[in-house]
Amino acid sequence: MCIYKKEVMTVELILKFLLSFGLGGLIGLQRERGNHPAGLKTNTLVCIGATLITLVSIEHFTEPHILAAIISGIGFLGAGTILNNQNKIQGLTTAASVWIVAGIGLAVGVGYYLGAIITTILSLLVLEYGKLLENKVKNNRHN
Repeated sequence: MCIYKKEVMTVELILKFLLSFGLGGLIGLQRERGNHPAGLKTNTLVCIGATLITLVSIEHFTEPHILAAIISGIGFLGAGTILNNQNKIQGLTTAASVWIVAGIGLAVGVGYYLGAIITTILSLLVLEYGKLLENKVKNNRHN
């Protein structure tokens, strides 16, 4: 392998991790501002970790089964954030945000950058304005 190609591959690898760090961090910051359990650190680490596992599976495994295992594992982690407290379910959005951040990390890992960026933007919109829309729908239902 020529040195130039190795340098380009190293730069691309670094960019993948930085993008994963930034996209996961954006969702984490939004969650942190709302004082939710899975905040900046959790979402950033999940996204970077998913990118790392994706890259390892691409480089070292011929079958992409590890990617499905990531999603299952994150689902298990997310399930642990869901609480049933006095007939009120809490933590579903936290679980969903951790799951979607893992997906963003997977997308960055395989080089699907546009999908990762679009998903981050849409996720931020849902997390930021979803409650406002939910409340509006509930108020219209009761009127």
